[in-house]
Amino acid sequence: MSQDNVMPIGSGFSELLSQLQNTWHSTIPLSQFMQVKPLSFSGTELQVTAPLAPNINLHNTMFAGSIYTLMTLTGWGMLWLQQQRLTLQGDIVIADASVKYIKPITAEPIAKVIWPNTDISGLAEGVRAQVMLDVGLYCNDLLCAAFTGHYVSIPKIQSN
Repeated sequence: MSQDNVMPIGSGFSELLSQLQNTWHSTIPLSQFMQVKPLSFSGTELQVTAPLAPNINLHNTMFAGSIYTLMTLTGWGMLWLQQQRLTLQGDIVIADASVKYIKPITAEPIAKVIWPNTDISGLAEGVRAQVMLDVGLYCNDLLCAAFTGHYVSIPKIQSN
């Protein structure tokens, strides 16, 4: 893939984060109810949050389903952002995932994922992109949940 098509790190990321949030909220209604919001993107690290109030359970901690959803969306968002940076198009799905709940979440959670430098440029030639992403969910700077997701991006068919 030519570097000419790559968005430089640090350029336009606030607009991309806004587009990501709009994509989530318009296509996954649960994300809007949960108030999922991307916080930052460096080009290689994405941080996402959701307030505790709409995601609370009977123990006044974050609901396990909300934890899983936040972490799934964080990984999905990272792949989406990488596709945007490389001007690639693909439909992103999660093929497999696992989560480990380590500690209760009692304050604002921060989900963090780092891009593993996986080459997804084959999407431009119609080849599926696959990536394993590890997402950590932190509360008060402590790791409270760990998630691993196998994401697949299916090339979009271009009609001429």
